[in-house]
Amino acid sequence: MLSYWRQYLAISPFFLIFGAFSFFPVFYSLYLAFQRWDGMGTMQFVGLDQFRFLWDDPVFWMSIRNTLVIWVLSTVPTLFGALVLATLLHSVRRFKGFYRIALYIPNVTSIVAVSIFFGAVFSNNFGLVNAVLGVVGISPVPWLSNPWLIKLVIALLMTWMWTGYNMIIYLAGLQAIPTQIYEAAKLDGAGPVRTFFQITMPIMRPIILFTVVISTINGLQSFSEPQVLFGSNAANPNLGGPGQAGLTTLLYFYQSAFVNNDYGYGAAIVWAFFVLIMVLVVVNWRIVQRGRKS
Repeated sequence: MLSYWRQYLAISPFFLIFGAFSFFPVFYSLYLAFQRWDGMGTMQFVGLDQFRFLWDDPVFWMSIRNTLVIWVLSTVPTLFGALVLATLLHSVRRFKGFYRIALYIPNVTSIVAVSIFFGAVFSNNFGLVNAVLGVVGISPVPWLSNPWLIKLVIALLMTWMWTGYNMIIYLAGLQAIPTQIYEAAKLDGAGPVRTFFQITMPIMRPIILFTVVISTINGLQSFSEPQVLFGSNAANPNLGGPGQAGLTTLLYFYQSAFVNNDYGYGAAIVWAFFVLIMVLVVVNWRIVQRGRKS
């Protein structure tokens, strides 16, 4: 019995640290969502007033729209491109390890460095993309001024960073499929396309569901990308680019809590956003599960 408790005592530091730095902030932020507090003075209980104000806040809803658009523009090509790359890499015989590393490098690169790089490449005046377009006689494109192009640039940045990560997951799933299944399908006269859609895809559905859920969570949590692209001065009225076209929900939370010192309203923003993420995750899960049953 003493040995039993010693085992738990040995791992207790991890749970104490995890509880102090993970669980406590979560529940404390929920408590703050019902308070009005500037971080210095006395807290004032306001009940649901923060959420009522949030419901009528046009900037909050604009940040939600921006976040959802960026999420769609990044998630769809990311998962599609990852599946295509994994399928191609699965059939490669030589230098497979090199290709894996090369395609995975963007995911381990600093997001700040990548954002600075994309800001330079898509710069309106001195960007590499506009320089190439000028060589072929096309007028410069306002990548970082047009509201829709701002969202597209952020989505491209996220796609570049996360495609390799999902590709590695898909590749692991493809390599786990027994080769005997493909050999039997080939003997039955099934071509590559039919084999992919009737054998590979059904087996890969649980893995695809996992990547959809992870990509949904990651895609909706965009913060550093627009912040670095358009400057780290959160007091800037054009936070998120001209017209706040790149203002995501987490960036708005940062502005509300840490610039305006309205911690209660910032907590209300993240909890409302958490509910939205959970709804989208559940919807994605139900859609994939329904397709799996059919």
